[in-house]
Amino acid sequence: MSKISIVTDSTSDIPQVLIEKYNIKVVPLYVNFENESFIDNGVDITVEEFYRRLSDVKVLPKSAQPSPADFINAYNEVLRNSDTIISIHISKKMSGTIDSAEIAKKELGKDIEIVDSELVHLPLGLVVLKAARLAQENKSKEEILSEINNFRKKINVLFIPKTLKYLIMGGRIGRAKGLIASILEINPILTLNLGEVSQYKTTRRWNQAKTELVESMKSMIKDPSQTNVYVTDSNAKDEGDDLMQKIKNEINPKDIQRSYIGTIVGIHLGPGAVAATFYEE
Repeated sequence: MSKISIVTDSTSDIPQVLIEKYNIKVVPLYVNFENESFIDNGVDITVEEFYRRLSDVKVLPKSAQPSPADFINAYNEVLRNSDTIISIHISKKMSGTIDSAEIAKKELGKDIEIVDSELVHLPLGLVVLKAARLAQENKSKEEILSEINNFRKKINVLFIPKTLKYLIMGGRIGRAKGLIASILEINPILTLNLGEVSQYKTTRRWNQAKTELVESMKSMIKDPSQTNVYVTDSNAKDEGDDLMQKIKNEINPKDIQRSYIGTIVGIHLGPGAVAATFYEE
């Protein structure tokens, strides 16, 4: 049986310890401030440094997809020890990352399967981790693709931005609508739908948004004893810890863990955001 390796991009926000444990190859995107460009690899600019800089910007930084050459280099490195690659990436509706991967695949002419996850952040990361575990179990390419396709449909995510400032700056919501929302202290709860970020619910004020997020989770979860939850934040540890405790108290899931919101998603959510990613086994 051929050896299968898993490739993804840095929007998956997979902790480094798990990247190393499951031997996942991560192709980084780029973060471009006005006069500087950084590789989104956690080294060129750390997550903490990114959010510190983001809090002071007047012009929103932009993300840039990896180039085809970046993918060619990554694929060639992986193919030294593998026969097959499954390359799982951020939704095509959010980024041109998959376009670069497709060009690299065509150039190399190797056994590379490129998957549009229709996801981003930990929902994408969880699909990638699932694929990596299956690869370590020596599952076939077809088995892995089938299982991750079924698995990704189980994953839900709810985000709460602390402020609408960054969504407005990035043009993700209309400026007039954003101004009205700011005046009224409206906090939207966001989700992923058909490969795009969409509004799940609108609430008044931050604490109500967190309460409503938990209530929404309760309505979506059928069996808490079979539910895994990941609470993440964008440089807002106390807020994330508070949300995690609310979920423990109100839902009592099978497992709950903490992680972070990385730079690419953080550009749009801004500092202070929290999110809950969850699925039932």
